[in-house]
Amino acid sequence: MAFDAGFVAAVVDELNRTALNARIEKVNQPDKDAIVLQIHPDRAQVDVKESQKLLFDAGSNNPRIGFTKATFENPKTAPMFCMLLRKHLNGARIAAVRQLGFERAVEVEIDSHDDLGFPCKKYLVSETMGKCSNLIFLNQDHIIAGALKLVDFSTSQKRQILPGIRYELPPLQSGKVTPLGADREKFLSDLAAFAGTGEKFIMSHYLGISPLVAREIVFRAGGRGNEALWEEFNRIYENVRTGVFEPVLLRDAATNAPTEYSFTRITQYGDTVKTEIREHFSDLTDEFFGERTRLEHLNQRSSDIFRLLTNAENRLTKKIRLQTEDLAACAEKDKWKDAGDLITANMYLLKKGMEKATLPDWSTGEEVMTEVALDSRLTPAQNAQKYYKKYNKAKSAENALTEQLALAEEELNYIHTVFDSLTRAECEADLEEIRRELYLSGYASKMKNYRAAKPTVPKPMTFRTSGGYTVLCGKNNSQNEYVTHKLAGKGDLWFHIHGVPGSHTVLLCDGGEPSETDYTEAAVIAATYSKAPRGQKVAVDYTRVRNVRKPPASKPGFVTYSTNFSAYVTADEALCQRLRTRS
Repeated sequence: MAFDAGFVAAVVDELNRTALNARIEKVNQPDKDAIVLQIHPDRAQVDVKESQKLLFDAGSNNPRIGFTKATFENPKTAPMFCMLLRKHLNGARIAAVRQLGFERAVEVEIDSHDDLGFPCKKYLVSETMGKCSNLIFLNQDHIIAGALKLVDFSTSQKRQILPGIRYELPPLQSGKVTPLGADREKFLSDLAAFAGTGEKFIMSHYLGISPLVAREIVFRAGGRGNEALWEEFNRIYENVRTGVFEPVLLRDAATNAPTEYSFTRITQYGDTVKTEIREHFSDLTDEFFGERTRLEHLNQRSSDIFRLLTNAENRLTKKIRLQTEDLAACAEKDKWKDAGDLITANMYLLKKGMEKATLPDWSTGEEVMTEVALDSRLTPAQNAQKYYKKYNKAKSAENALTEQLALAEEELNYIHTVFDSLTRAECEADLEEIRRELYLSGYASKMKNYRAAKPTVPKPMTFRTSGGYTVLCGKNNSQNEYVTHKLAGKGDLWFHIHGVPGSHTVLLCDGGEPSETDYTEAAVIAATYSKAPRGQKVAVDYTRVRNVRKPPASKPGFVTYSTNFSAYVTADEALCQRLRTRS
């Protein structure tokens, strides 16, 4: 990630163009590490006509500052720090936004009033420094009045954040200097004396440079020597000094997932990523961190489901292993029957007390002498019955184990389909559908304190093909059944990845014959929303919905189908995102 000092400079530049003189209307704290200021811009200064939300996120995973369009659920009772900010900032105006040194620290100067109503300055300092991120509120004398995270002597001996203490920046890293206005001669002399790589040299000598930007400078220099490295270094930070920025978002070329962001063009990844330019830095961070935060929240809220599925998978895997071993042991049952037959045929040659005997075996048409183990405590007839009993027991166990093994494998396959559903959950409603499905599938005793809520109408994913056809795709087993058995008509086309868990995908065509492109796009959707391996062609089966059946008493989402064809396609996240429609 690249929320470094250069990116902070770009965000500050943007805020100075869009937030100056804006009036603070509301202060909310939706999360323990985040503050949101609802501000109304000054129309005389900026061309913005509606209120905006200025987000200060001091979480260790996604620290940032900038405008956001996301919606937040605020607690019923505001935390103390939020109440403090409301007291001092409601109705105040943003006077200036500045970067403190070349650090990941931003000071927002605010025109407010003191307790007697006289004008005064207040300050919000946002420090976006990983696990040390914080939001600190200062009075007009730069004395700390409050903070999201208070730091006392037991937490840090170097720097405390406590009310009544004068605010000071974090101590500078030893030996590092700002890259803004760096001296060419010193850069080249220090580089010549440095024993490491160019990337390590830049990061060890200059403040506020992320590994991404350091690698980009070295990549642009292309091994052309120290002078080229200086030129690329100077070019990037001269742009920072003069306020020339470009909001860059990088996406993985295969999955279309956002991977990096920066204030300057990134070329080091070549064709493995796609470069997208956004209009504003706030749009860039909102898109990147919004998706990341959403996934983190879903992962936290789905931890109970994941734990249940993991335990079930481990239990079933162990059960299948033991049953497979027992079934392999039953394969020797015919040897025990043959031994009983051999003893019975040669009873006249045996007597009680013998521990073994070598007897003639005519079962192959020729005489073969075969050794048979005997229990000396039993008569020959009792030894024969002992072997027959072992044979009958193994035969019965084989039948039972075969049946139990099939049931265990069916349940394990179902667990894998639910695991696959979790990867497509997009909101709390999707997780609730999965919980209800597990509850109705017999896992209620393993879901502590869960009570099945009233079912809601499932909302499967919807796509529009190039030919204008609607494609429905389930995100979990409940939605799969709803799409296939409720929404789809008998003449519609049904798609499913062959042999692995995946979504039921229906191309609504009412018995018609879509174009080859529509067929292909529907097959790609089915392949993308499945456990199919990425980057290679996979088989997607398709048939009319009338040929799809759900066996009685089968697990949710399980169907059988016939009269199908197969299309070989490659999963394509980018295509699916382009075809998807959202309500």
